[in-house]
Amino acid sequence: MLKVKKSFALCIMMIFLVTNLLFTACSAKPTEQSQEIQKSEEQNQANSQNGEKVEVDVFQFKVEIAKELEEAARAYEAEHPNVKINIQTVGGGDDYGAALRAKFQSGQEPDIFNVGGPQDVKDWMSKLEDLSDQPWVKLALPGILSGATVDGKIYALPFNIEGYGLVYNKAIFKDAGIDASKITSFESLEEAVKKLDKKIKSGELKDKYPLLEAVFEYPAKETWVTGLHTSNAVLSQEFDSSMAAFNSKKVDFKYGDALKALIDLQADYSSNADKKAKLNAVDYATQVDEGIAIGRVAIIQQGNWIYGGVKNIDENVANNLDILPLPVKGAVEDSIPVGVPMHWAINKNSPDADKEAAKDFLNWLYTSEKGKDFIVNKFFFIPPLKGFENLELKDPLGKAVKRYAEEGKTMPWVFMGYPTGWGQEVLGTNIQKYLAGEMTWDKVISNSKSKWEEMRQQ
Repeated sequence: MLKVKKSFALCIMMIFLVTNLLFTACSAKPTEQSQEIQKSEEQNQANSQNGEKVEVDVFQFKVEIAKELEEAARAYEAEHPNVKINIQTVGGGDDYGAALRAKFQSGQEPDIFNVGGPQDVKDWMSKLEDLSDQPWVKLALPGILSGATVDGKIYALPFNIEGYGLVYNKAIFKDAGIDASKITSFESLEEAVKKLDKKIKSGELKDKYPLLEAVFEYPAKETWVTGLHTSNAVLSQEFDSSMAAFNSKKVDFKYGDALKALIDLQADYSSNADKKAKLNAVDYATQVDEGIAIGRVAIIQQGNWIYGGVKNIDENVANNLDILPLPVKGAVEDSIPVGVPMHWAINKNSPDADKEAAKDFLNWLYTSEKGKDFIVNKFFFIPPLKGFENLELKDPLGKAVKRYAEEGKTMPWVFMGYPTGWGQEVLGTNIQKYLAGEMTWDKVISNSKSKWEEMRQQ
């Protein structure tokens, strides 16, 4: 297991090394990479001259880029007047997977939709267009397509590379006299949290941070945060990849106590510490927009995707964010999970003209100069492809993810291999019951283990 985890860390390091080289490259010589981009742009131009009127329906989950994706669609339409891009975003507090299934069952099948890793690809295989011949495939960073590859065929385009951990306000930490660089274990994290909590309750920070009321905000309503992301840190210690989780008939919860410790720490030092059942009503907006963005809390478990939203509320706060490790007590304690959050897939049952336009839009978004500007500077994505030579990561959270990756301090995203619905509907729901005092922790673990085995037999 240790060797496999070292291999994963090395793979992530290589991805960011390649990305770093691309961001700093300045050679003017034509390369295979630039030829692929030119080929894609020429195809984009040819398609824009096709007079056939088509509409592409996009059903996507990433609420953080909803506005910016609409802007990208309008920019594409300006260059391709024969194409209309319709975008529907479902995410945040809503279950995208359930919404997507309902969308297909209603007969209103989208042309472009999102799939996660191996489990999603298996579940949606009957709807997935083979994208192996698309220009962006040859631009993919090493290993980045593994979650959407079956029998050598590529079925989806990775959104980006993301990482998450404990996002914190550096200014608050500095004024509280806490050195974040010393937080490299659960013990040191707990010590820092207790120190900050004491200063908040004593009123020492009140003058400078009048809204600051708690160390954490933990959105238990968002079962993707609890049942997928928090659990991933722990289960990545027993599964070395999403494929390993996908192929496993059982889950042992070897570090189940460490999962409890992570949840308890965030709950015990939240604004609902005395009535933890109330955490089950805390959603993403309460945690991010009405939490860390306005200085009401100092730390939240989230990732680099929150930067744009926080920036829209308070740019000064956004530029003072960084990421602490998500420590698994007794295992890996100085790292963060890094991986591909989701993929773009194309409905193979859509009309041919719609499919071609959908492919062209995704190629434009990830290979044209204007599209790449949206990817890095509007979406604040860490690109999953080569060809971003002239664009540099600017946001502090993206830089933090890159820093962890270059230091080899990463864990794999294994939750993409959980049984369908298990992470949110089983484990996430059980965690809500635990916080409400309706289920013991031992029962959370035993019930979640048995449900995994049941779902694998279906």
